[in-house]
Amino acid sequence: MTGRLNSAQPYALGMFRIVVGLLFACHGAVSLLGVLGGVDGNGGTAETGAWPNWYAAVIELVGGSLVLLGLGTRAAAFISSGAMAYAYFKVHQPEALWPIQNNGEGAAMYCWAMFLLVFTGSGAFGLDRLITRRTSANGQRTPEQTPVAV
Repeated sequence: MTGRLNSAQPYALGMFRIVVGLLFACHGAVSLLGVLGGVDGNGGTAETGAWPNWYAAVIELVGGSLVLLGLGTRAAAFISSGAMAYAYFKVHQPEALWPIQNNGEGAAMYCWAMFLLVFTGSGAFGLDRLITRRTSANGQRTPEQTPVAV
């Protein structure tokens, strides 16, 4: 049974990445583009250039889209995780200690979900894997095959 679960791990991780990336991108699209109801429920958006809301929305939309596609997953997840840590500690945590008290559950969950993807990578279904396969099929060196100069 464990062998079957382990062989399914890249696919479960890929699905996790897709769902987290989609939800994160949607959160950014709401704030940045006013779709899905917008920030105020009436299609409003974050004011262009307003710190930190507009910048957070850009990170959410771009980072979430990259994570969704599995393209530059580790870097996009790292930046997204940091943005959510900032959101939690600067916006939510001053209101109360626990996430359930300060409405910071979303920021905390996104922070840790993205942090996990920094270490696991894209899993199955990611464009990173497709690009790596094409590169190795052409006979070029992949990052794993390139020797490190000491």
